[in-house]
Amino acid sequence: MAVRGRIGPWCSLAVAAGVVGMALATSASAARTPLDGSGMWIWYVSHSGGSAGAIAEQARKHRLRTVLIKSSDGASAWSQFTPRLVSNLHRRGMRVCAWQFVYGNSPVAEARRGAEAVADGADCLAIDAESSYEGRYRSADRYIRELRDRIGHRYPLALTSFPYVDYHPALPYSVFLGRGGATLNVPQVYWRAIGDSVTTSLRHTYRWNRPYHRPIYPLGQTYQDPPREQLRRFRRLTTGYGARGVSWWSWQETGGREWNAIGRRIHGPYPHPKRTFPSLAQGSRGDTVVLLQELLRAAGQKVGITGIFGDGTARAVRRFQNGDGIDPSGNAKAATWRALRRFRPARVNWKRKGNPAHVRVRLAPALPPALELPSTPGRP
Repeated sequence: MAVRGRIGPWCSLAVAAGVVGMALATSASAARTPLDGSGMWIWYVSHSGGSAGAIAEQARKHRLRTVLIKSSDGASAWSQFTPRLVSNLHRRGMRVCAWQFVYGNSPVAEARRGAEAVADGADCLAIDAESSYEGRYRSADRYIRELRDRIGHRYPLALTSFPYVDYHPALPYSVFLGRGGATLNVPQVYWRAIGDSVTTSLRHTYRWNRPYHRPIYPLGQTYQDPPREQLRRFRRLTTGYGARGVSWWSWQETGGREWNAIGRRIHGPYPHPKRTFPSLAQGSRGDTVVLLQELLRAAGQKVGITGIFGDGTARAVRRFQNGDGIDPSGNAKAATWRALRRFRPARVNWKRKGNPAHVRVRLAPALPPALELPSTPGRP
């Protein structure tokens, strides 16, 4: 049963728009959501203005429309996220989303904490799932099912996580962004922390996140003192990619220079980066392969859900390509991904042995430590 609590005006708008399901991802991208425009993430309210009045005043000054406030950590609720705070921010014209950091140790308890934030009036809920969730497909599935049972299937739900899907092949993106999961994708494109340029980071992020077929709302960084020109370029490029909104981590690490750079108007013409898909072939492995296999199964192909692109997956890809008039290379490239978009990923029984939840070691990334995203300030 869905939570019957105080729900903000933007949640009601999203519900009316019908933002639900993989099959409606295209319409969801055209619908208004609580993350449209510009937003800022708040770790501690006490270090980010301290009151609804101060937060709203600073937000209006810099053209922010949404604040995302931490509401829980694992199974523990944070006392700062209250119906009174949400109501006071709503009265000042702000949209308020809750975000919770999840670990996967107690998925039912974490789902309850998320539902409580929804009942407190949050306009949307963002799930922050990072390295502790790698390999935990079963926990992710249980968490999503429990959460949706409590908040309903039309409530705006977002996933925020590592932006480079291929660097974290055991993270269950396909569950969090799959059927019944998050309808909005908020990758953490912290280009300075990653060590890439703004251009490279966004190109890599969009390429590897596009197959999940969810509207992308990039999360940029204002910590680590990024130069103003990088902040402006992030805004211009995301506009060129078609993002309807961006947000920033985080309020308490944002100085006057960063506030001005993210708050001033930007004008076109905007760059229009090439929109690409990842290329998968025999030997590929990870969650993007899991997604490919789910889509192939939904398209009527017999294929195992293993996360490993072997002979069986290659044959299934060729059969699908032959039936759809695509060059039967057996590799999954842009034309194949586009053709598969008309299907909803098949449901998977994640309790069953042999699925990626049970081959975590085999899916572990073989990357040098320097390429892994460093710990983000304000995270556990």
